[in-house]
Amino acid sequence: MQKYYGSRLESSCDLQTTAVSSCSLSSMPQIVREALSLVHPEVIKKFFGCGLPFPAKLEECRVLDLGSGSGRDCFAFSKLVGPNGHVTGIDMTEEMITLSQQYIQYHQEKFGYMKPNVTFVQGYMEKLSEAGLQKDSFDVILSNCVICLCPDKLSVLKAAYSVLKEGGEMYFSDMYASKPVPDHMKQDAVLWGEGMAGSLYWQDFISLAVSVGFSTPHLVSASQIIVQNDELKAKAGDIQYASATYRLFKLPNKPVCAEAEVTYKGTIHGFQEQLNFDSSHNFKKDMPTTVNGEVALILQSSRFSPDFEIKVLDKTNASSPSQQYCHLNPFRLADQLGSAVLQCSKTSK
Repeated sequence: MQKYYGSRLESSCDLQTTAVSSCSLSSMPQIVREALSLVHPEVIKKFFGCGLPFPAKLEECRVLDLGSGSGRDCFAFSKLVGPNGHVTGIDMTEEMITLSQQYIQYHQEKFGYMKPNVTFVQGYMEKLSEAGLQKDSFDVILSNCVICLCPDKLSVLKAAYSVLKEGGEMYFSDMYASKPVPDHMKQDAVLWGEGMAGSLYWQDFISLAVSVGFSTPHLVSASQIIVQNDELKAKAGDIQYASATYRLFKLPNKPVCAEAEVTYKGTIHGFQEQLNFDSSHNFKKDMPTTVNGEVALILQSSRFSPDFEIKVLDKTNASSPSQQYCHLNPFRLADQLGSAVLQCSKTSK
Protein backbone atom coordinates (compact mmCIF):
# COMPACT_ATOMS: atom_id res chain seq x y z
CA MET A 1 0.00 0.00 0.00
CA GLN A 2 2.81 2.44 0.81
CA LYS A 3 4.40 1.80 -2.59
CA TYR A 4 1.10 1.81 -4.49
CA TYR A 5 -0.09 5.15 -3.12
CA GLY A 6 3.26 6.70 -2.31
CA SER A 7 5.01 6.52 -5.66
CA ARG A 8 3.17 4.37 -8.19
CA LEU A 9 0.07 6.55 -8.58
CA GLU A 10 0.59 10.06 -9.89
CA SER A 11 -3.06 11.07 -9.61
CA SER A 12 -6.54 9.62 -9.08
CA CYS A 13 -6.78 9.10 -12.86
CA ASP A 14 -4.33 6.17 -12.53
CA LEU A 15 -6.83 4.12 -10.51
CA GLN A 16 -8.79 1.39 -12.29
CA THR A 17 -12.23 1.97 -10.74
CA THR A 18 -14.59 4.91 -10.51
CA ALA A 19 -14.37 4.91 -6.72
CA VAL A 20 -12.69 8.31 -6.59
CA SER A 21 -15.15 9.83 -9.02
CA SER A 22 -18.33 8.36 -7.60
CA CYS A 23 -19.47 11.62 -6.03
CA SER A 24 -20.27 15.04 -7.43
CA LEU A 25 -19.28 18.40 -5.99
CA SER A 26 -22.77 19.62 -6.83
CA SER A 27 -24.23 17.28 -4.21
CA MET A 28 -22.18 18.87 -1.42
CA PRO A 29 -23.47 21.67 0.82
CA GLN A 30 -22.32 25.13 -0.25
CA ILE A 31 -20.00 25.57 2.73
CA VAL A 32 -18.20 22.33 1.83
CA ARG A 33 -17.86 23.31 -1.84
CA GLU A 34 -16.38 26.63 -0.78
CA ALA A 35 -13.87 24.95 1.54
CA LEU A 36 -12.75 22.49 -1.13
CA SER A 37 -12.38 25.27 -3.69
CA LEU A 38 -9.68 26.83 -1.53
CA VAL A 39 -7.49 23.71 -1.35
CA HIS A 40 -4.24 23.90 -3.32
CA PRO A 41 -4.44 22.23 -6.78
CA GLU A 42 -1.38 20.02 -6.16
CA VAL A 43 -3.06 18.60 -3.05
CA ILE A 44 -6.24 17.86 -5.00
CA LYS A 45 -4.27 16.17 -7.79
CA LYS A 46 -3.03 13.52 -5.36
CA PHE A 47 -6.46 12.86 -3.84
CA PHE A 48 -7.61 9.21 -3.94
CA GLY A 49 -10.81 9.28 -1.87
CA CYS A 50 -14.18 7.80 -2.82
CA GLY A 51 -16.88 9.75 -1.03
CA LEU A 52 -18.12 12.78 0.85
CA PRO A 53 -17.06 12.50 4.49
CA PHE A 54 -18.17 16.03 5.40
CA PRO A 55 -20.76 15.95 8.21
CA ALA A 56 -22.50 19.09 9.43
CA LYS A 57 -21.42 21.12 12.44
CA LEU A 58 -17.64 20.76 12.59
CA GLU A 59 -17.03 24.23 14.05
CA GLU A 60 -14.48 24.15 16.88
CA CYS A 61 -14.27 20.35 16.76
CA ARG A 62 -11.15 18.28 17.21
CA VAL A 63 -11.11 16.15 14.06
CA LEU A 64 -9.03 13.12 13.09
CA ASP A 65 -8.70 12.05 9.45
CA LEU A 66 -7.71 8.39 9.05
CA GLY A 67 -5.56 7.88 5.97
CA SER A 68 -5.22 11.58 5.22
CA GLY A 69 -3.22 11.07 2.02
CA SER A 70 -2.37 14.34 0.30
CA GLY A 71 -4.34 16.27 2.91
CA ARG A 72 -7.21 17.42 0.67
CA ASP A 73 -9.94 16.60 3.16
CA CYS A 74 -7.84 17.78 6.13
CA PHE A 75 -7.36 21.23 4.65
CA ALA A 76 -11.07 21.47 3.82
CA PHE A 77 -11.86 20.32 7.38
CA SER A 78 -9.45 22.96 8.73
CA LYS A 79 -11.60 25.62 7.08
CA LEU A 80 -14.81 24.05 8.42
CA VAL A 81 -13.61 23.68 12.03
CA GLY A 82 -12.38 27.27 12.04
CA PRO A 83 -9.40 28.78 13.88
CA ASN A 84 -10.56 27.39 17.24
CA GLY A 85 -10.82 23.81 15.99
CA HIS A 86 -8.03 21.43 15.09
CA VAL A 87 -7.51 18.72 12.47
CA THR A 88 -5.06 15.82 12.72
CA GLY A 89 -4.29 13.73 9.67
CA ILE A 90 -2.64 10.33 9.99
CA ASP A 91 -1.22 8.37 7.07
CA MET A 92 1.22 5.48 6.79
CA THR A 93 2.85 6.82 3.61
CA GLU A 94 5.89 9.05 4.09
CA GLU A 95 5.51 10.62 0.64
CA MET A 96 1.95 11.70 1.40
CA ILE A 97 2.84 13.13 4.82
CA THR A 98 5.71 15.09 3.27
CA LEU A 99 3.44 16.40 0.53
CA SER A 100 0.68 17.50 2.89
CA GLN A 101 3.07 19.18 5.34
CA GLN A 102 4.39 21.38 2.53
CA TYR A 103 1.01 23.09 2.26
CA ILE A 104 0.17 23.76 5.92
CA GLN A 105 1.36 27.37 5.82
CA TYR A 106 -0.29 27.96 2.45
CA HIS A 107 -3.73 27.04 3.80
CA GLN A 108 -3.18 28.87 7.08
CA GLU A 109 -2.58 32.07 5.14
CA LYS A 110 -5.36 31.29 2.65
CA PHE A 111 -7.88 30.98 5.49
CA GLY A 112 -6.49 33.96 7.40
CA TYR A 113 -5.64 32.04 10.57
CA MET A 114 -3.14 33.38 13.10
CA LYS A 115 -1.62 29.92 13.51
CA PRO A 116 -1.94 26.52 11.81
CA ASN A 117 -4.80 24.30 12.93
CA VAL A 118 -3.66 21.17 11.07
CA THR A 119 -1.15 18.51 12.10
CA PHE A 120 0.00 15.53 10.03
CA VAL A 121 1.33 12.37 11.67
CA GLN A 122 2.87 9.33 10.03
CA GLY A 123 1.46 6.15 11.50
CA TYR A 124 -1.07 3.36 11.18
CA MET A 125 -4.79 3.73 11.74
CA GLU A 126 -4.84 0.34 13.47
CA LYS A 127 -2.33 1.68 16.04
CA LEU A 128 -3.40 5.22 16.83
CA SER A 129 -2.00 5.12 20.36
CA GLU A 130 1.46 4.25 19.00
CA ALA A 131 1.23 7.39 16.86
CA GLY A 132 0.73 9.45 20.01
CA LEU A 133 -3.03 9.97 19.73
CA GLN A 134 -4.74 9.98 23.12
CA LYS A 135 -7.88 8.19 24.28
CA ASP A 136 -11.13 10.18 24.38
CA SER A 137 -9.52 13.13 22.58
CA PHE A 138 -11.46 13.63 19.32
CA ASP A 139 -14.96 14.88 18.63
CA VAL A 140 -15.15 13.52 15.09
CA ILE A 141 -13.20 10.91 13.12
CA LEU A 142 -13.38 11.11 9.33
CA SER A 143 -11.98 8.88 6.62
CA ASN A 144 -12.20 8.68 2.86
CA CYS A 145 -11.78 5.29 1.16
CA VAL A 146 -8.81 3.93 3.11
CA ILE A 147 -10.24 1.40 5.56
CA CYS A 148 -10.73 -0.98 2.63
CA LEU A 149 -6.94 -0.87 2.16
CA CYS A 150 -6.34 -2.20 5.68
CA PRO A 151 -6.46 -5.97 6.30
CA ASP A 152 -7.39 -5.60 9.99
CA LYS A 153 -10.67 -3.68 10.08
CA LEU A 154 -11.44 -4.75 13.65
CA SER A 155 -8.29 -3.06 14.94
CA VAL A 156 -9.12 0.10 12.99
CA LEU A 157 -12.58 0.33 14.51
CA LYS A 158 -11.31 -0.46 18.01
CA ALA A 159 -8.60 2.20 17.75
CA ALA A 160 -11.09 4.75 16.45
CA TYR A 161 -13.54 3.96 19.24
CA SER A 162 -10.79 4.42 21.82
CA VAL A 163 -9.69 7.91 20.72
CA LEU A 164 -13.27 9.22 20.30
CA LYS A 165 -14.86 11.18 23.11
CA GLU A 166 -18.18 9.94 24.46
CA GLY A 167 -20.83 11.25 22.10
CA GLY A 168 -18.21 11.46 19.35
CA GLU A 169 -18.78 10.39 15.78
CA MET A 170 -16.98 8.35 13.15
CA TYR A 171 -18.16 9.52 9.74
CA PHE A 172 -16.52 7.92 6.75
CA SER A 173 -16.72 6.76 3.16
CA ASP A 174 -15.37 3.43 1.99
CA MET A 175 -15.74 0.66 -0.58
CA TYR A 176 -18.02 -2.30 0.15
CA ALA A 177 -18.57 -5.64 -1.56
CA SER A 178 -21.89 -7.26 -2.41
CA LYS A 179 -20.65 -10.56 -0.92
CA PRO A 180 -17.62 -11.78 1.07
CA VAL A 181 -14.40 -11.41 -0.94
CA PRO A 182 -12.65 -14.81 -1.38
CA ASP A 183 -9.15 -15.35 -0.01
CA HIS A 184 -7.51 -15.80 -3.41
CA MET A 185 -8.37 -12.21 -4.37
CA LYS A 186 -6.60 -10.96 -1.25
CA GLN A 187 -3.27 -12.17 -2.63
CA ASP A 188 -3.41 -9.76 -5.57
CA ALA A 189 -1.46 -6.52 -4.97
CA VAL A 190 -3.37 -4.48 -7.55
CA LEU A 191 -6.75 -5.66 -6.21
CA TRP A 192 -5.58 -4.53 -2.77
CA GLY A 193 -4.38 -1.19 -4.10
CA GLU A 194 -7.71 -0.59 -5.81
CA GLY A 195 -9.58 -1.44 -2.60
CA MET A 196 -11.34 -4.41 -4.20
CA ALA A 197 -9.58 -7.19 -2.29
CA GLY A 198 -9.97 -5.50 1.08
CA SER A 199 -13.56 -4.34 0.77
CA LEU A 200 -15.82 -5.69 3.49
CA TYR A 201 -19.12 -7.35 2.73
CA TRP A 202 -21.48 -4.59 3.88
CA GLN A 203 -23.37 -6.76 6.38
CA ASP A 204 -20.09 -7.89 7.95
CA PHE A 205 -19.14 -4.23 8.43
CA ILE A 206 -22.33 -3.52 10.36
CA SER A 207 -21.82 -6.51 12.66
CA LEU A 208 -18.18 -5.55 13.22
CA ALA A 209 -19.00 -1.94 14.12
CA VAL A 210 -21.68 -2.94 16.63
CA SER A 211 -19.38 -5.55 18.19
CA VAL A 212 -16.79 -2.86 18.94
CA GLY A 213 -19.38 -0.80 20.81
CA PHE A 214 -20.49 1.72 18.21
CA SER A 215 -24.11 2.60 17.61
CA THR A 216 -25.92 0.94 14.74
CA PRO A 217 -24.36 2.46 11.57
CA HIS A 218 -26.36 5.04 9.65
CA LEU A 219 -26.11 4.94 5.86
CA VAL A 220 -25.76 8.47 4.49
CA SER A 221 -25.09 8.01 0.77
CA ALA A 222 -24.03 5.36 -1.75
CA SER A 223 -23.16 4.89 -5.41
CA GLN A 224 -22.13 1.97 -7.57
CA ILE A 225 -18.43 1.58 -8.43
CA ILE A 226 -17.55 0.65 -11.98
CA VAL A 227 -14.42 -1.45 -12.53
CA GLN A 228 -12.77 -0.03 -15.64
CA ASN A 229 -10.06 -2.61 -16.25
CA ASP A 230 -11.23 -5.81 -17.97
CA GLU A 231 -8.62 -7.96 -16.20
CA LEU A 232 -9.67 -6.74 -12.76
CA LYS A 233 -13.31 -7.11 -13.72
CA ALA A 234 -12.69 -10.76 -14.57
CA LYS A 235 -10.92 -11.35 -11.26
CA ALA A 236 -13.85 -9.85 -9.36
CA GLY A 237 -16.31 -12.24 -11.00
CA ASP A 238 -19.84 -11.65 -9.77
CA ILE A 239 -18.80 -9.41 -6.85
CA GLN A 240 -20.13 -5.89 -7.16
CA TYR A 241 -18.73 -2.84 -5.39
CA ALA A 242 -20.24 0.30 -3.97
CA SER A 243 -18.93 3.45 -2.38
CA ALA A 244 -20.88 4.25 0.78
CA THR A 245 -20.76 6.80 3.57
CA TYR A 246 -21.78 5.66 7.05
CA ARG A 247 -21.83 7.41 10.40
CA LEU A 248 -21.26 5.72 13.77
CA PHE A 249 -21.47 7.17 17.28
CA LYS A 250 -19.80 6.35 20.58
CA LEU A 251 -22.77 6.45 22.92
CA PRO A 252 -22.87 6.61 26.71
CA ASN A 253 -23.81 3.46 28.54
CA LYS A 254 -27.36 4.38 29.55
CA PRO A 255 -30.89 3.05 28.97
CA VAL A 256 -32.39 3.59 25.53
CA CYS A 257 -36.03 4.62 25.24
CA ALA A 258 -38.34 2.96 22.74
CA GLU A 259 -39.27 6.12 20.82
CA ALA A 260 -38.89 9.86 21.02
CA GLU A 261 -40.15 12.94 19.23
CA VAL A 262 -37.34 15.22 18.07
CA THR A 263 -37.59 18.71 16.61
CA TYR A 264 -34.72 20.37 14.74
CA LYS A 265 -34.26 24.03 15.67
CA GLY A 266 -32.58 25.08 12.42
CA THR A 267 -29.52 26.32 14.30
CA ILE A 268 -26.69 24.64 12.35
CA HIS A 269 -24.82 26.93 9.98
CA GLY A 270 -25.46 26.02 6.36
CA PHE A 271 -28.41 23.79 7.30
CA GLN A 272 -30.95 26.27 8.63
CA GLU A 273 -34.00 24.80 6.91
CA GLN A 274 -33.28 21.08 7.19
CA LEU A 275 -30.60 18.64 8.31
CA ASN A 276 -30.17 15.48 6.25
CA PHE A 277 -28.90 13.18 8.97
CA ASP A 278 -28.79 10.02 6.84
CA SER A 279 -30.67 8.38 3.97
CA SER A 280 -33.60 7.61 6.30
CA HIS A 281 -33.75 10.76 8.46
CA ASN A 282 -34.30 14.25 7.09
CA PHE A 283 -35.04 16.70 9.91
CA LYS A 284 -36.89 19.84 8.83
CA LYS A 285 -36.84 22.94 10.98
CA ASP A 286 -39.62 23.10 13.60
CA MET A 287 -41.22 19.88 12.36
CA PRO A 288 -41.52 17.15 15.05
CA THR A 289 -40.26 13.74 13.90
CA THR A 290 -40.63 10.40 15.65
CA VAL A 291 -37.38 8.40 15.89
CA ASN A 292 -36.26 5.25 17.65
CA GLY A 293 -34.51 5.38 20.99
CA GLU A 294 -30.99 5.00 19.66
CA VAL A 295 -31.36 7.92 17.24
CA ALA A 296 -32.75 10.00 20.11
CA LEU A 297 -29.76 9.07 22.28
CA ILE A 298 -27.38 10.01 19.45
CA LEU A 299 -28.95 13.44 19.12
CA GLN A 300 -29.02 13.90 22.88
CA SER A 301 -25.42 12.80 23.51
CA SER A 302 -23.54 14.20 20.51
CA ARG A 303 -22.53 17.66 19.33
CA PHE A 304 -26.06 17.97 17.88
CA SER A 305 -27.66 18.14 21.33
CA PRO A 306 -28.17 21.94 21.42
CA ASP A 307 -29.84 21.82 18.00
CA PHE A 308 -32.76 19.54 18.91
CA GLU A 309 -35.67 19.45 21.29
CA ILE A 310 -36.19 15.86 22.40
CA LYS A 311 -39.35 14.48 23.98
CA VAL A 312 -39.33 10.85 25.11
CA LEU A 313 -42.54 9.07 24.12
CA ASP A 314 -41.94 5.74 25.84
CA LYS A 315 -39.41 5.28 28.63
CA THR A 316 -39.47 1.50 28.54
CA ASN A 317 -36.21 -0.05 27.41
CA ALA A 318 -37.48 -3.35 26.15
CA SER A 319 -35.16 -4.09 23.28
CA SER A 320 -31.98 -3.18 21.49
CA PRO A 321 -32.01 -1.38 18.11
CA SER A 322 -33.51 -3.34 15.25
CA GLN A 323 -31.29 -5.95 13.67
CA GLN A 324 -33.09 -5.70 10.34
CA TYR A 325 -30.46 -3.87 8.33
CA CYS A 326 -31.91 -3.88 4.80
CA HIS A 327 -32.22 -0.07 4.90
CA LEU A 328 -28.44 0.07 5.45
CA ASN A 329 -27.66 -1.80 2.22
CA PRO A 330 -25.51 0.53 0.07
CA PHE A 331 -26.31 -1.39 -3.11
CA ARG A 332 -30.02 -0.91 -2.56
CA LEU A 333 -29.55 2.82 -1.98
CA ALA A 334 -27.21 3.12 -4.97
CA ASP A 335 -29.85 1.50 -7.17
CA GLN A 336 -32.42 3.99 -5.92
CA LEU A 337 -30.07 6.85 -6.78
CA GLY A 338 -28.99 5.14 -10.05
CA SER A 339 -28.55 8.20 -12.23
CA ALA A 340 -25.64 9.47 -10.14
CA VAL A 341 -23.46 6.59 -11.37
CA LEU A 342 -23.83 7.47 -15.04
CA GLN A 343 -23.21 11.12 -14.36
CA CYS A 344 -20.03 10.59 -12.39
CA SER A 345 -18.41 7.56 -14.03
CA LYS A 346 -15.20 7.82 -16.02
CA THR A 347 -14.96 6.45 -19.53
CA SER A 348 -14.57 2.68 -19.31
CA LYS A 349 -11.32 1.21 -20.61
